[in-house]
Amino acid sequence: MKLSRQHRSVWNSRWLVLVASIWIQACAGVGYVYGSYSPLIKSRLHFNQKQMNILGVAKDMGDSVGIFAGSLSDVIPPWGLVFLGSLQNFVGYGGIWLIVTNPALPSFFWLMCVLMFVGTNGETYFNTVALVSSVRNFPRNRGPVVGILKGFTGLCGAIFTLVYGALLSPNQAAFILLVAVAPVFVGLLVMPIIRPIETEAPVTCEEKDKEEAVNLGFIYNLCLIMAGYLLVVLLVQDLLDVSKLVTGIFALGMFILIVLPLAIPLKLETQQLQEAKLTEPLVQAEAGAGSSQATDAPVYDPYFSELEDEKRAARALPERVVHAKLQRMQSNLYRAVAEGAIKVKRRKGPRRGEDFTLRQALVKADFLLMFFALFCGAGSGVTAIDNLGQMGQAQGYPNAHIFVSMMSIWNFLGRVGGGFVSEWVVRDYAYPRPLVLAGAQLVMAVGHFFYAMAWPASLYIGSLLVGLGYGAHWAIAPSTVSELFGLKNFGSLYNFLTVANPLASLLFSGVIAGSIYDSEAEKQFGMRHRDHHHHGGQNNGLHCKGAVCFRMTFLILMGVCILGSGLCMLLVRRTMRVYAGLYGKQLPQQQQSDQLGSIAEETETRLK
Repeated sequence: MKLSRQHRSVWNSRWLVLVASIWIQACAGVGYVYGSYSPLIKSRLHFNQKQMNILGVAKDMGDSVGIFAGSLSDVIPPWGLVFLGSLQNFVGYGGIWLIVTNPALPSFFWLMCVLMFVGTNGETYFNTVALVSSVRNFPRNRGPVVGILKGFTGLCGAIFTLVYGALLSPNQAAFILLVAVAPVFVGLLVMPIIRPIETEAPVTCEEKDKEEAVNLGFIYNLCLIMAGYLLVVLLVQDLLDVSKLVTGIFALGMFILIVLPLAIPLKLETQQLQEAKLTEPLVQAEAGAGSSQATDAPVYDPYFSELEDEKRAARALPERVVHAKLQRMQSNLYRAVAEGAIKVKRRKGPRRGEDFTLRQALVKADFLLMFFALFCGAGSGVTAIDNLGQMGQAQGYPNAHIFVSMMSIWNFLGRVGGGFVSEWVVRDYAYPRPLVLAGAQLVMAVGHFFYAMAWPASLYIGSLLVGLGYGAHWAIAPSTVSELFGLKNFGSLYNFLTVANPLASLLFSGVIAGSIYDSEAEKQFGMRHRDHHHHGGQNNGLHCKGAVCFRMTFLILMGVCILGSGLCMLLVRRTMRVYAGLYGKQLPQQQQSDQLGSIAEETETRLK
C-alpha cells in the first residue's frame, strides 16, 4: 500500500511534469537544425537557392503558426496535443526523408513545402502543452520556468547534432530520419505525464516559495553546466579530430545531465514520506478534538470581514459609540454589496490581468504592441539564424556549422537568462517584464551592427549578442501574455503572437535579405537582371562575397530592433500599474492613501 501511495504521489508531482516538459522541449526546436540538412535537400533534389529560401519560409511558418495547437488546447487533453505533435512531426520529416533517399519518388517542390510545414508545425503542439501545463503549475515563478523550457528548445540543435555525430555520422540522410523519429519516442514517453496538476501537498506560501526557489536554482545551474559542456564539446570537435567513440562518450554525458532534474520529484517524495511518518500519530490524536472545535468555529464571510476587523480595533471605545459605528458600517456595506452586484461592472470585457479570449485581446493596444514588438525583435533574429550559413560563406569561412551550433547555445542561454532576469525585475522592483524585452532588442541591435560591419571575429560576437537577445524573447513573451491576459486561454493567445515570427521572416529574409544578396551578387559577377531571369533555374550558382552582401540588410534590421525596443517601452509605460498590483510593489504610501481616499469618497457619494 505504501509503495502504491508513493508512486501515486510522484505521479502527481508538478516537478515531474516540469522534468517531462524539459524533455519534450528538447525536441521542440528541430526547426533550428534546418541549416544542417538543407544542403543535402538542395543537392539531392536539385533545388535552386530561391526554392531553398521559400522552403525555409515554409519551415518558419510551420514552426510559429500555433493557432491550431492553441485552439485545440481548450478542447482536447494535454496527452492529445502531444500525440498530434508527434504524429505531425513523423509524417512531415518522415516524408522528407523518404523523398530524399528514394530518387524514384516524386519530388514536387510544393509537396516538400507542405511536408516541411507539417513537420515543423508539430513543435507548436509540444510548446503549447509544455508551457500551458508548467505556467499553471508554477504561477508564482512563471518567468524562470518558461525560461528553462524555452531554453531547451533553443538547445535542441546542439543536442541533435551531438547525437547524430555519435550514432549516425557520416550518413547525412540519417540526420533527417533522426529528426523524424526522436521526438516521437520522447513524446510517447512523456504523453501521460505532462498536464496541469490541480492539487499539491499543503504547504505555507513562504515555504512554497523557498522550495521552488531552491529547486529551480538547481535546474538553472544544470542548464548552465549543460550549456558550458556542449560549448566545450563543440570546440573540441571543431579543433580536434575526435573518434566516434569519444563523441559517443560526450553524448552519454549529455544524456546524464538531461536526466538529472528527475532527482527533484524523487527527493521531494522521500521528504514527504518521512514527514508523514512523523506527523501521522499527531494527526490521529488531534482528529477528535479538531472536529469538535470545528463545529464551534465562526463562519467567515468575505463580504463582511471588515466588520470583524472594526470590532477588534474598536474595543477601547465606549460601547454606545462602537454600536452606532458598526450599525452605520453594516448598513453601508449591505448597500454596497447589493449595488455592486448590479452596477460593479461599468466596463465591458475583462481588465488587464484577468482572463481574455483571443477575440477580446485582439482589440487591446497592449496585445498589438506585444505582437509588433515580437515582429521586430524575433523576426530580425530568425532572419539572422536562417542566413547564418550564407553569411559565413560570404565572409570566407569554409564551414559555417560552428556558427549554427554556437547560435543554438547562445539562444539557449538567452532563454534561460531572460526568464530569470525578468523574474528578478518584476519580483524586486515590480517593473513590467517587457522592460527586459526592450533591453534584449537593444542587445540584438548591437549584434546586427557587428554582422553588418563584418570585422574580424564579428560573426562570433554577432552570434553571441543576437542569440542571447533572440532567446530572451521566447522566455519573456509567454510570461508577459499570461500576466496581462490571463491563463485560461493562454495557449491560443501565445500561439497567435508566434505568428509574428514567420511573417517577419517572410519580409526580412525572403524579400529584403534575398533581394539585396542577389543584387550584390549580380554586381560582382557582372550579370544583368534580365539575363538572370532568362536563365531561370541556373541561378543556384549565384554567390556573393564580402561584407557588402549583408551590410544593408543588417543595418535595416538594426533599425527595426531599435523600433521594437521603443514599442516595448511604450508597453512598459502602459502596464506599470498592472505589475505594481500583481507583485505587491504598491505606489508610495501618500499617493496610495490619496487613491484610497478618492475611492472611498466616490463610494460614499454613490451610496448617498
